Amino acid sequence: MTRQIHVYIYSHQKTNKSVPLVCGLYSQKHNTTQYEVEVEEDSHLSELMGSASSMLTQYDIEEVQEHCNHLFSQQEIVCLYQRFCQLDRNAKGFISSDEFLSIPEFVMNPLSQRLLKMVDGLNFKDFVAFLSAFSTKASAHQKIELIFKVYDSDRNGKVSFKDILEVLKDLSGSYMSDEQREEVLGQVLKEAGYSKDCYLTLDDFTKVLGHSGVKMDVEVPVD
Repeated sequence: MTRQIHVYIYSHQKTNKSVPLVCGLYSQKHNTTQYEVEVEEDSHLSELMGSASSMLTQYDIEEVQEHCNHLFSQQEIVCLYQRFCQLDRNAKGFISSDEFLSIPEFVMNPLSQRLLKMVDGLNFKDFVAFLSAFSTKASAHQKIELIFKVYDSDRNGKVSFKDILEVLKDLSGSYMSDEQREEVLGQVLKEAGYSKDCYLTLDDFTKVLGHSGVKMDVEVPVD
């Protein structure tokens, strides 16, 4: 059985262009951005604990669950541990950028290089904490905080007009011209009370997303 965590973000601008303001796989046809995380799982937690997750104790599971603010169930944590072990080919205890690039969906992501800076060298606890932003229990603020980190590539706690344009270019590709991106982004900032010269903090960024009418839905279908 495979569990796929889908994150869809819809932009409701008063323009003819849909602006992908967040990270993920951008779909021109549906004007949505999608990010997927696959978790392989069996029927029973006890079976999982007795196989690939034999090195993960109940104490470990509870500790990881605490680390991700209980946004994943214990069964989900065990499933994620299985996936982590598959990626950590040399059992180093962390996942390297090369190992992340072995995931086809990750390589296809237009923001893969930016995401690599965030995930390279993650141990299991931090791996789960990173993915927790895509949990159905995660708050909108937690999701926006992750999105902000994607834009804040130099990790200075601020995002410029240029930073956002670079991400939008990666996401929209040839679907939008440079002029269209600048025009739409300028309008989005203006509606939120900011200019192109502003540097946005996380609070400012949250305000901009609120004014742009971005809707974030998370679905976890189980086959």
